[in-house]
Amino acid sequence: MIVYISLVGDLVRLMMFLFIPYCRLPVPVISVGNLTWGGNGKTPMVEFIARNFLEAGISPLILTRGYAGGDEVKMIQRHLAGTPTRIGVGANRSATAASIFRQHGYMKFNSTLFAEQLSSTQHLRLASGNDKVAVAILDDGMQHWSLSRDVEMVMINGLIPWGNNHLLPRGSLREPLDALCRADITVIHHADLVWTVLCVSGIGSPCAFAQAVGKIGPSYVDRLDFDDHHSIQFHDIKLIKERLEELANRFKEKIIVVVTEKDYDRDPLILTELHDFDVLVLCCSLHIMTTKGQSEESFKIKLKELLISKHGG
Repeated sequence: MIVYISLVGDLVRLMMFLFIPYCRLPVPVISVGNLTWGGNGKTPMVEFIARNFLEAGISPLILTRGYAGGDEVKMIQRHLAGTPTRIGVGANRSATAASIFRQHGYMKFNSTLFAEQLSSTQHLRLASGNDKVAVAILDDGMQHWSLSRDVEMVMINGLIPWGNNHLLPRGSLREPLDALCRADITVIHHADLVWTVLCVSGIGSPCAFAQAVGKIGPSYVDRLDFDDHHSIQFHDIKLIKERLEELANRFKEKIIVVVTEKDYDRDPLILTELHDFDVLVLCCSLHIMTTKGQSEESFKIKLKELLISKHGG
């Protein structure tokens, strides 16, 4: 196992040594890449960066290989239609860029102009309708070692950062993790979904409570169930802290505690013993679902009719 990983890692480093960037484009290059296959948000980031430059009056060139029938290329083309964005598709990015430069031209880099336009709070267009390429965005460029880049941006899938932690072909890692040292910027994709929750409750239906919390969107939900109407004691706090430490060591992140309103109302002061952790209270209210002709309104009518017939008759 260790030999396998070492050999693959050494092979990647050897390839990088052999493919020392030999081509530098006449415009600044931003590489958007990742360490694992798929699901890392590269394409949305490429579009985001392109729009950022467009708003500053700088025309971008997007260089992409165009995988899987070019669905991502078609999406970017549709999203950026009507803008001076150039999109070059091809395995040889430098040759593709050269072709576009010949066809549309490019602007020589001017650091002062770049800084002024990027720092402007107004949405601009290049002066005199000049749509020459001023910056290149290299889609999925981290392993495209033959093309030099000025900024290396690495996208990381927050839900499964390193896949199964193995290099190709056994896993989804393209390079050893120390390749992150090359990154100027790292971006966590799905960061809003990366949080682990410990549901602590003493109610009659802890499963429903955990399921409700799960629908909010945490990446992992753990449970610590006590008997119905249980009042949390100091020895329970110790048990909760031990579980939180286990989860923190496992997921390498701060864990959020969620309790029900009933558990909170039994003794809100005891929960202050968890002051080192974020403790949230899940509030609830009843909603009647409409199904098979029955609705909240029909429920109210039925209740009123029963009261009248039973009590007013």
